[in-house]
Amino acid sequence: MNKNKNLTTSQTEDNDPTAESRKRDHIELAFQSQIEEGKLDNRFYYEPLLSAHPEKNSLPVFDFLGKEMKAPIWVSSMTGGTKFAGIINHNLARACKDFGMGMGLGSCRSLLFSDDHLKDFDVRNLIGDDLPLFANLGIAQLEDLISDNKIGLVNTLLQKLRVDGLIIHVNPFQEWLQPEGDRFRHPPIDTIETVLEKVNAPLIVKEVGQGMGYESLKRLFQLPLAAVDFAANGGTNFAKVELLRSDEQKQSIFQKLAYAGHSAEEMTIMTNKIIEDLGEKIRCKEVIISGGVKNFLDGYYLINKLVLPSIYGQASSFLKHARGNYQELYNYVDAQIQGLELANAFLTLKK
Repeated sequence: MNKNKNLTTSQTEDNDPTAESRKRDHIELAFQSQIEEGKLDNRFYYEPLLSAHPEKNSLPVFDFLGKEMKAPIWVSSMTGGTKFAGIINHNLARACKDFGMGMGLGSCRSLLFSDDHLKDFDVRNLIGDDLPLFANLGIAQLEDLISDNKIGLVNTLLQKLRVDGLIIHVNPFQEWLQPEGDRFRHPPIDTIETVLEKVNAPLIVKEVGQGMGYESLKRLFQLPLAAVDFAANGGTNFAKVELLRSDEQKQSIFQKLAYAGHSAEEMTIMTNKIIEDLGEKIRCKEVIISGGVKNFLDGYYLINKLVLPSIYGQASSFLKHARGNYQELYNYVDAQIQGLELANAFLTLKK
């Protein structure tokens, strides 16, 4: 009997040569792998019985910003005219092509009057024609172009970059705290409405790391925008970035401003209420949820919680992996996609 038992064990180990080392790992790691009850992720029901393991590339294809995407992920605008911009933008565009994601370029201000840095931003050939790619300008630059009767330069910019539209970033705290910052002469909503009249392209409006409150969101959703990008508080906060570039006195006086704002989840809840309140007055019907979206579970949760069609955006997480070898970025994005596939298969939101 012992002989047969040993034979069975031997046969099993022959079929699975990793069995012994794996079991040894399980014993050694068991005590390190206990999750405390208070640290459970209570956003989801975990349903392990109802799906098989997802196949690769199992995420549903969907339309967003007028194009077909394969993953609900947006590469958020993050870098402008630095010496690393070319490497970063080119790597990110390649990843978007490989995984079917959309992309927003960093500030394209330097390209309004010069093509010196055009090669750093010219990524249409890398991302391809079938995925959304948007340029990016600040509300202060647009206000100046309107005042100087040069708003036509925006259309020229969009044409030479071969992008699908323009992101307008709204950043009153950042500009106020920036040592070289601009001052707004008009409410940003007025400038946005003028750009809608003067620029013949889809527009996205975003903040830069502090989010937007109910009334600002309500105004935006009544405009014929392509999308609203939350850029909520919780990710990179550009008011804080500028404070850190300032002198100690200014930091001491204004540091609390960086903590004003709204989280992505709060903005999701506010947006759902706005959609309910406005009904047929809604004209903007797509959302990029960004700001503090740390991982695929955050993204999966928020895009399923929002009632409008949405994707989630990340900036610093991509930036961390996009500055060097492309394979590092590829591996990072591939893992995020696999995580979304697992979430789709086994997790549902708690109501």
